Amino acid sequence: MSRSTLDAARAGDEQAFSELTAPHVRELHVHCYRMLGSVTDAEDILQEVLIAAWRGLDGFAGRSSVRTWLYRIATNRCLNAIRDGKRRKPPEPIPPFDPPEPTRRGELTWLQPYADSWLEESGSSEHDPAARYRSREAIELAFVSALQRLPPRQTAALLLCDVLGYSTGEAADLLDTTATAAKGILQRARASVDGSRPPGGHSAASAGERSAGDQALARRFADALMADDIDAVVALLSDDAWLAMPPAPHQYDGPRAIASFFRASARWRDARALRLIATRANNQPAFGMYLTAPGSAVAYPTGMLVLTIRGDQVSAITRFLDQRLPGTFGLPAVAPD
Repeated sequence: MSRSTLDAARAGDEQAFSELTAPHVRELHVHCYRMLGSVTDAEDILQEVLIAAWRGLDGFAGRSSVRTWLYRIATNRCLNAIRDGKRRKPPEPIPPFDPPEPTRRGELTWLQPYADSWLEESGSSEHDPAARYRSREAIELAFVSALQRLPPRQTAALLLCDVLGYSTGEAADLLDTTATAAKGILQRARASVDGSRPPGGHSAASAGERSAGDQALARRFADALMADDIDAVVALLSDDAWLAMPPAPHQYDGPRAIASFFRASARWRDARALRLIATRANNQPAFGMYLTAPGSAVAYPTGMLVLTIRGDQVSAITRFLDQRLPGTFGLPAVAPD
């Protein structure tokens, strides 16, 4: 950042303001998504952040970097949104068939997937040696879901210190609290998130080998699901696998419960074909879901499916019931035959 650019932005030059903020917009979007769990909410808050930065530029003293100043605004805007109940909780959808009784009802109905293509646009410094979480796991659905279950200030402290690499003192400054208080908040957040992490995790294989293996397993899962070969689907699941379907609260725990749901869904579809188009979300294998119309070969989007893979098994299936999602991932409006 040059002083002339900052001065021009303060004088009302929108192009100069864009030069100051543009390098940080995507990473701020990722940060807001982690805080809120929803891409829709993250987009809304990001616009508020940029407006607040534009209006408050005269108050930027330059004692920190523009990036840190923007993270202060973004973090506090997210905290305000959670506190004031601005986070959108979509209405529970009405299923088109009578599903089996769920094992339990999940509470994270606002959760949405995040496209890997957006992550590639991020210029964030999440590989900072001070960061406790690698960038891969810091966007996975299990981590984002765990963040949603924390008290909001714990979420903020964990992200600032363990994902972005800020020191406890820096995080305290961003959260307008003392270093001692921030340290306590961070310790409680770490204990909660570490306690919720599944055992095992990824194998010691390289990232490339894991990705290739995960994609191959995901392809087998997709082929079995599209063929309504539920036995083959079950054979790929871990014993503790579960299926969730935001914004519906239904959750099915264990292969038997998951199979019961998929069989009921297949009976309802009857002759209508399910088609899946591969993509990636949250650094995990994902698919755009499409369903043919009655008596037609044309398949229209119905949502997204994201797989969590642990070792050589599928440990979680998150089926996002929002027909708009494939389009936001850049997938086609109709699936090819």
